[in-house]
Amino acid sequence: MKKNNESTNAFLIHISAFAGFIFPFGNIITPLIAWQTLKERSLYLDEQGKEAINFNISYTLYVFLVSILFIPFAFGSFFTRSFNNFHLDIDFPNFFGFLGISSVATIIYIIGIALVIIASLKAKEGEGYKYPCTIKFIK
Repeated sequence: MKKNNESTNAFLIHISAFAGFIFPFGNIITPLIAWQTLKERSLYLDEQGKEAINFNISYTLYVFLVSILFIPFAFGSFFTRSFNNFHLDIDFPNFFGFLGISSVATIIYIIGIALVIIASLKAKEGEGYKYPCTIKFIK
């Protein structure tokens, strides 16, 4: 395969993670489909496809774990228990925990977007890219 087509296809594998904005788990499904259809064409596409899928699965797992931590702070900061009734009352210590966890979630979200863009641009130039903090689900 020509180097130009190879780098364009690797770019598309990485950038297809943004399909997660269109439908649920699109950040995993679309790179997986692209990788499955292109992996036989070259070793470079196989390597970059695995890297993109592993990152997107890891990223989804990290966001899920932060979301689980987020739930108790969200309920604890906006609702307090008064006998048997719930009423809206802001509990400030929990509210600051809520803001802290939501800030961490926002930072993780922005870092994920930036890493996909960086990997896509590197792949477009024909360079291999290894995402940081990625669990190797597919080897």
